[in-house]
Amino acid sequence: MSKPDQDNGVAVPKGRLNRLARLGSVATDVGLNVLSGSISALASGDRPDLRAIALSPRNAHKLAGELARMRGAAMKVGQLISMDAGDLLPPEFAEVLARLRADARPMPPKQLKQVLNAAWGERWLSRFKRFDPRPLAAASIGQVHRAVTRDGRDLAIKVQFPGVAESIDSDVDNLGALTAASGLLPRQVDIKPLLAEAKLQLHEEADYLAEAGHLARFHDWLEADERYRLPRPDAELSGRTILAMDYIDSVPLEALEAERQGVRDRIVGDLFALLFRELFELGAIQSDPNLANYRYDPERACLVLLDFGAVRSLPEGLVAGYRALLRAGAEADAGALRAAASQIGYFDAETPSDQLELLLKIMMAAAAPLRAEGGFDFAASDLAGELRDDGMRLGLELGYRHLPPIDALYLHRKFGGLYLLARRLRARVDIAALARPYL
Repeated sequence: MSKPDQDNGVAVPKGRLNRLARLGSVATDVGLNVLSGSISALASGDRPDLRAIALSPRNAHKLAGELARMRGAAMKVGQLISMDAGDLLPPEFAEVLARLRADARPMPPKQLKQVLNAAWGERWLSRFKRFDPRPLAAASIGQVHRAVTRDGRDLAIKVQFPGVAESIDSDVDNLGALTAASGLLPRQVDIKPLLAEAKLQLHEEADYLAEAGHLARFHDWLEADERYRLPRPDAELSGRTILAMDYIDSVPLEALEAERQGVRDRIVGDLFALLFRELFELGAIQSDPNLANYRYDPERACLVLLDFGAVRSLPEGLVAGYRALLRAGAEADAGALRAAASQIGYFDAETPSDQLELLLKIMMAAAAPLRAEGGFDFAASDLAGELRDDGMRLGLELGYRHLPPIDALYLHRKFGGLYLLARRLRARVDIAALARPYL
């Protein structure tokens, strides 16, 4: 979650017709911008490039601003587009959409009071010594407030935006229609799997009781490990639209950029260690690698883990397949890598040989940290850029369209997010040593 820009907030549109009208307004504005740009090009004697006009920064700002206002499903799909299709978009457009991962606007106090009255009753304030109406952070689904109960519990309270859960399916469908009709995405990008997954993910994230269960499970699992701190959920104050949990004082992970090398290396190593434990011990991962979900406790010098709405349980077959895949990558065994990739479902008998060759090359390159004995220097490597370029060539030039299991895609996102974080913090991590006990 990000810190909100405004204290007074912007009301979340409620009701399907209201939200549909707002998306319709965006589509109209984008269409008028395309028409205006086309007329200007013709007047100058040029042939108008309709896709370039549709993907202009002006349209990007319009779309991103409205998605940020609507929050919920609309904003989540914008985030998914920026993360999963960003490499296929013009840089200016991708940059504006990427702001959605950090640009959420809070509810105004009047709307916040209405939501809390509905959840806790009109005398809810009597439960607290203090309840700060200014949110600590806001995201696509809700915003977080700090409060102290009458018996002295210091809590962070996540409040869901009104109408989010009820509007998920219609918002996603309407936004999908908008992107298809307006040309805001290249034709090569098949947005249907993204939209379907956005619905599933949002329905899960909108159930705060389920998230409280995930949080309690991870808290108990990691409680004895001093490398990690997690809040404990408060059952008395939590419900489907309210999640109350311990408040943990911490700083953004970006603050580590100014720390000495050893601290950065240790913290990033702890994140990779956690991922391997999630995958091979727990069989479930917190699948959202958003940087805001990780924070740092300077006093205890440990990671603080937040936001467990996107936890995915992994099938045993997929875990076994990834064990074989990572082992093959660590040993640079091309034959075993191909067999493991086939077992997971990355290709089938109809996959063209040129696509298969490049796909396996990408997988072998992604496993480079597993082969770097003594540590992999993420700052000195452009591994993420190389993987991105080969991935674009696989999809755009060679036309790779085979869809692996969705859980495998989430693992990709988690690994990729940690690679990018490791590069940002200029970390040197012995990934091979961390993975070896599981392979």
